Amino acid sequence: MSGQDEFMSRIAEAIDRSQRGDREVARQLFADIWKDLTPRGEPFHRCTLAHYMADVQDDPHEELLWDLRALDAAEQLTEERARAFQPSLHLNLAEDYRKLGDLARAKEHVARAEAAADALDEDGYGRMIRAGIERLARQLG
Repeated sequence: MSGQDEFMSRIAEAIDRSQRGDREVARQLFADIWKDLTPRGEPFHRCTLAHYMADVQDDPHEELLWDLRALDAAEQLTEERARAFQPSLHLNLAEDYRKLGDLARAKEHVARAEAAADALDEDGYGRMIRAGIERLARQLG
């Protein structure tokens, strides 16, 4: 198995553990992969890992840190798939900032998510992200 496939397999395993509710094990798996992945790691892998690592954080400051890492990695991607990450990443950051009481930054990231939403497909995922952006925009006024 190539190094690239190995990282995606390990990330997928950690995501699976997270989705089955085993957040602590998922956090540890993600942390172990992150050590092996950075700083030489492929931006796509770093973005994916950080995006899902944020979801298993209990501390909103840690969640923000991981979401910022995901955005940083996504901004290093040159492929079209990077565009599709932007709405979700900015939505997550907006929610992080809302939780932390920084409403100005939350609104900024909602606006960035709205601006990037044209990259979303007209499928279930796209509709879910658009609905999340709309909900948070209404909530923030």
